[in-house]
This record gives sequence, structure tokens and C-alpha cells, in this order.
Amino acid sequence: MRMTVLTLFLALAACGGPPVNRNTTMPLETVDQVDLERYLGRWYEIARFPNRFEEGCEGVTADYAMRDDGLISVTNTCHKGSPDGQTEVAKGRARIVDEATNAKLKVSFFGPFWGDYWVIGLADDYSLALVGEPEGRYLWILSRTPTISDEVRHAAVNDLRQMGYYTDELYWTEQ
Repeated sequence: MRMTVLTLFLALAACGGPPVNRNTTMPLETVDQVDLERYLGRWYEIARFPNRFEEGCEGVTADYAMRDDGLISVTNTCHKGSPDGQTEVAKGRARIVDEATNAKLKVSFFGPFWGDYWVIGLADDYSLALVGEPEGRYLWILSRTPTISDEVRHAAVNDLRQMGYYTDELYWTEQ
């Protein structure tokens, strides 16, 4: 019985998460510094790795704001099926893990469960951000505007490839 339960647990764990879309033998580096005051506010999701919690989402935005308790409020908005589709909102919180850079955070939408949120790319003017986590399961390209130029898109994809990401798996969000 013990072997059966262990086998079932391992099988479920293997199927439970999204695939790894990154060469994890390459260390993932964050940006040197994130000015939280400049980072807060609205971001538009330009692209993401497919994941179950954003299935069918278009017109995705993320809004960040400081809370009185020192955490960051996170409000993710999704429109089901199209940018004009039914709105779904997920509210969470984030905490800074690396106070020296503010580039590593943990985010929670479900009680005690926290996930890595690393700022791995950031435009000097805070117009574009690349956000991932070391295992390569999650990745987002975020922009202050709903669309980006082809030049910015190609540069972001090239940067991600140099970090070991398999960018062919990116889903380009309709805004």
C-alpha cells in the first residue's frame, strides 16, 4: 500500500505543474535594482508562458500598490476569451525577498502558498519588464502600454533566449 500511495503522489506531482521552459542549468539573474515607487502601478501582459490560472485570458493587466503593512497589493485582471470578455479579478499580495535589490519577490494568491516573482529584465524608463522564476515554469513580458513595437518585442525575446528561455512557448496576449 505504501508503494502505491508513493507512486500515485509522484505521478500527480509530475503532472501538477506547467512544463519547464528554460535551460535551468543556466543561473537566472535578476536586474541589479528595482525602484519600487517606479515599478508600482499598472502593467499590461504582452506575453506569458501558458499556465492553468490564466487559461483563456486576454486583455490581462496587473496592478501593484503599496499596502500599509509593507506588503504590495497585486490585482490581476483577466478578460475571458477576448479583451472585451467577462472580467475576472484575482487579488493577492507580494513581499520583497531581497531587500538589497527589490528584484526578488514572493507572491501569494492562495493563503499560505507563495511563488517566486523575479524581475529579470527592466527597461531604464520602466516601460517594459521581464518577470520569471528560476525553474522556468512561469514567464511574463509586461509593458506600461497595451502593445509594444516589433523592435522591442524582438529585443525582449532575444534577451530571454540569452537567459535560457525557450521562447517558442510564449503565448502573445491579445490586448
